[in-house]
Amino acid sequence: MGSAIGQVLPLAVGVALSPLPIIAVVLMLTTPRARTNGPAFVLGWLAGLGVVGAVVLLVAGPHASSGGSPATWVSWLKLVLGLGVLVVAVRNVGKRPHGDEQPEMPKWMGAIDRFGPGRAIGTAAVLAGVNPKNLLLAVAAAAAIAQTGIPGGQQVVAYLVFAVIGTLGVGLPVVVYLTMGERAPVLLGHLKTWLGRNNAVILAVLCAVIGVKLVGDAISGFAG
Repeated sequence: MGSAIGQVLPLAVGVALSPLPIIAVVLMLTTPRARTNGPAFVLGWLAGLGVVGAVVLLVAGPHASSGGSPATWVSWLKLVLGLGVLVVAVRNVGKRPHGDEQPEMPKWMGAIDRFGPGRAIGTAAVLAGVNPKNLLLAVAAAAAIAQTGIPGGQQVVAYLVFAVIGTLGVGLPVVVYLTMGERAPVLLGHLKTWLGRNNAVILAVLCAVIGVKLVGDAISGFAG
């Protein structure tokens, strides 16, 4: 199980460092429903990652390893996923705002002050499990775990570790809000501003590194 967790740690960090969802949860923490919507968003994020992992492990788990050796199709899947992540990286190159230009945010963020807990959960689940970058990384993580051939229970634990680490990005602002009192709005405000201006750069670099890793893992799998 240790090997499986080691393989998915970089992917979990890639999911955790998702600037727009972090900005979204920070905005929620400035609304009157912050104490309910913030934790609800974190719960929805975990649920979104959990659904993706459950589907991949159920479908791929029994077929990802044969006789103790990883199945070749998983290497092909890693190659496709790695190329997909590299496409996300390329799409974000050059999108960083210049000068006094304000970063463009999704229109749905303008309605965050009207969110209830249910909508916070649903939005987070979509951002975690349907957003292209996170979907690719979650599928890659579940496939990598299944490929190790460890028992089903251990696969679930390894994916749970991935999901928990992948939730730290949206979870830490909630912890800051709940524990730091009057200092929290200032810290979270600086975080939101910095992420807004550097969102594209963060995604481009992060996806480039992880995409190359997945492609490298696929090539190693073919060679083995």
